[in-house]
Amino acid sequence: MRGWIIPPPTEPIKTKEEFEAERTAKVTWLIQHDFLKSDRIKNALLKVPREDFIPDNYRDYAYEEVPFPLPGERATISCPHSYPLFYEPLGLDKGDKFLEVGLGSGYGAAVAREVVGSEGLVVSVEIDPLTFEYGKGNLERAGYDDIVLVNADGGQGYKDLSPYDTIAITAACGSIPPPLIDQLKIGGRLISPVVKGDVQDLVLYEKSERGIQKLT
Repeated sequence: MRGWIIPPPTEPIKTKEEFEAERTAKVTWLIQHDFLKSDRIKNALLKVPREDFIPDNYRDYAYEEVPFPLPGERATISCPHSYPLFYEPLGLDKGDKFLEVGLGSGYGAAVAREVVGSEGLVVSVEIDPLTFEYGKGNLERAGYDDIVLVNADGGQGYKDLSPYDTIAITAACGSIPPPLIDQLKIGGRLISPVVKGDVQDLVLYEKSERGIQKLT
């Protein structure tokens, strides 16, 4: 988490109404800064209470642009802008079958579930057992009981429910794991942070009959 100044842990004191006001203000900020364009993603971000997916001692900072530590090895919940930053280029939409590699807090899966709706499906794979249980517990308490959660190596995807319309890899990798390419449908999109040397870029791919092509 180099470069981020994480606020000191504190006992949560904010009310539900205060969080709702902060959530609305954050969505307005995301629109103003061109992170957010889709109405479905906007409505999902307005609906899902991010504060319920953050450890209690950081709960009051839920809508600050800072990643916070989670149970598990090097696990974090990403900054609020990261979710539209991933989901907008994917074109995540109603009815999509979406694979998330890296469950984390469960917040991203909850937002995605609101976007794809009951006509779609969200599958999330998490390798770290502590992080998996934390994210799973958050989703259960929030009432998201129809998201498929898998405690396994995300680089292997989840073949049983493939192919997927959209795939998001939430942790940086040197290259896209071949099983994820195989499980993406023709015309589907995949987004991932990709590391080349000392540089990390967020890269969008689309799959065709010839394989995957880099779009950005």
